[in-house]
Amino acid sequence: MTNKYKIPETHPEFRLNKHHFTNTELRQVAYSFIKEGEPYEEKIGSFLLDWLKPSAYLEVQTSGSTGRPKKIKLKKQHMINSAIATSKFFDLPAGTTALLCLPAEYIGGKMMLVRAMYLGWQLDTVLPSSNPLDQVFKVYDFSAMTPFQLDNSIARLHLLRKLIIGGGAVSPRLRKMLVDVDTKLFETYGMTETCSHIAAKRLNPRKKKKKSPRPFKLLPNVSISQDERGCLIIKAPNILDEEIFTNDVVEIVTYKKFHWKGRYDNVINSGGIKLYPEEIERKLNKELDHRFFVTSMPDDSLGEKLVLFVEDDFSEETLENLEKTIRQMKSLSKYEKPKKIYLVEKFEETPNGKIHRENTVRSKVS
Repeated sequence: MTNKYKIPETHPEFRLNKHHFTNTELRQVAYSFIKEGEPYEEKIGSFLLDWLKPSAYLEVQTSGSTGRPKKIKLKKQHMINSAIATSKFFDLPAGTTALLCLPAEYIGGKMMLVRAMYLGWQLDTVLPSSNPLDQVFKVYDFSAMTPFQLDNSIARLHLLRKLIIGGGAVSPRLRKMLVDVDTKLFETYGMTETCSHIAAKRLNPRKKKKKSPRPFKLLPNVSISQDERGCLIIKAPNILDEEIFTNDVVEIVTYKKFHWKGRYDNVINSGGIKLYPEEIERKLNKELDHRFFVTSMPDDSLGEKLVLFVEDDFSEETLENLEKTIRQMKSLSKYEKPKKIYLVEKFEETPNGKIHRENTVRSKVS
């Protein structure tokens, strides 16, 4: 199979920072971004140059949040197919105004550019900071953020009509703050290998009938199953050459819907009891205000013991209050209550702002 690929011409309605560009013109814009732009614009320029090469594949860096960062190859046509599925699922036709506030070196930022170029969106770019809406003064139809960016943007969400959240789970604390927001907010499920999201669920539905969690709903042309571990298998011929066997433990509700339970490789076996950190974190989120995560450490008697890391300044009083809060939590079983709590002034992070659990543990305990 040849690696040559004729890059489709950009959509007639495509705009980048208010200007339409053909493929030839876009190449010049990319060079301009690299030579004269801000660091985040250099990343956009580099992506555009890679995209416009006559290659069928694009080399993409994974984020490193669920494993070591690595480079993988994605088919450019698969990325375009993913963009079309997003347009259908979220009703985002040509002429959609969109804001790019994610870094272009990762799949979330790259896909915003692909969607704009081939769906005919009018895309504006801003610095991908923790509070990206601070310098925005117009209303957009659509954008994408991380949970951390969302947390810092609640007061200005009226500037976005629809917003998708990816790159991490949205905490119950944050969900509560979003209940009465007018913006249509969606939590997404996906990964670099699937050209961003393959499923989404509404975070702030207008009909609030039930308290049980809403399931993720699959985008068009995606089907799912489970392996013997209960982990998700994704089949999507439009965006994948082969099935993907994930390490995400799920509960399949219907052929189009599923609940995400946690990462199989995060499961802690403590004295023969299987503990899912993500489920414990969801319960703790209702009581803890600071960023935190649970993990395991070796233990002579249990094999692995459950521990809690909290991003906060150390004080005996803070530690005692945390221990008391957790002791009194009825939603946690006795096995789900951490054996030890560590207070860390600042968590280690991946390049795109996610908590780097492994490095945080290593820096605190080594």
